Amino acid sequence: MNTFRSRLHEIIFEADTPAGKAFDVALLIAIILSVTAVMLESVNAINIKYSTILHNIEWFITILFTVEYLARIYSTKKALSYIISFYGIVDFLSIIPTYLSLILMGSHTLAVIRTIRLLRVFRIFKLAQFIGEGKHLIAALKASRRKIIVFVLGVLSLVVITGTLMYMIESEESGFTSIPESIYWAIVTLTTVGYGDIAPQTVLGQILASCVMLMGYAIIAVPTGIVTVELSKASKSSTNTHVCSNCNAAVHDDDAKFCKKCGSKL
Repeated sequence: MNTFRSRLHEIIFEADTPAGKAFDVALLIAIILSVTAVMLESVNAINIKYSTILHNIEWFITILFTVEYLARIYSTKKALSYIISFYGIVDFLSIIPTYLSLILMGSHTLAVIRTIRLLRVFRIFKLAQFIGEGKHLIAALKASRRKIIVFVLGVLSLVVITGTLMYMIESEESGFTSIPESIYWAIVTLTTVGYGDIAPQTVLGQILASCVMLMGYAIIAVPTGIVTVELSKASKSSTNTHVCSNCNAAVHDDDAKFCKKCGSKL
């Protein structure tokens, strides 16, 4: 039984063997087919003519994904570590919308979340450089999260202040009917989106708007700089495709024989 679980884990979680690669390639084809079916179903002309076929395809693939998800849980020694992992959550969310559609009409369209599972293509086809770059980016985002949080809080304070000032300066005829509406304008202006649905009419309001626009260009560069610094600090990460069957850790040296996290044999 343990040998069967180990073999199943090797096929499902890794892409170093022909069987594992074939499994993941078939999985990617199923994901693309499923997402395509959901998209086509949203086109009325196609849905009217092929609704039954598209519906059957969606349910067939959902059942396959359900079996695959249960197999992943069975094959790993610590099921909870997989369930709460990034891919574990994505795998779970990819099968829920179809079942949820039995209760809430139209919710099956959320199945497009399965496109996230296509990230496995980097591991399957040995695009190691992309795996390494992805790990660098994740490490940089984690290292800069506190600075980003402080930055976001600062921006929120700024838009609340400028929105309130604009509400005091402008009249309701200009579109600034409330402080929340004015804060919305401040966010749109600060981010340089500029929908144009609300615009200041007074000279003082236009001066304030000009200041907010100029601040927007400076503020946009801040998070980019923070992440760039952390990216330069990120150490080179491993690019192999081994996944520990005990703890599901996937960051190992290329020549590693044992998991550096729990010590289990790879």
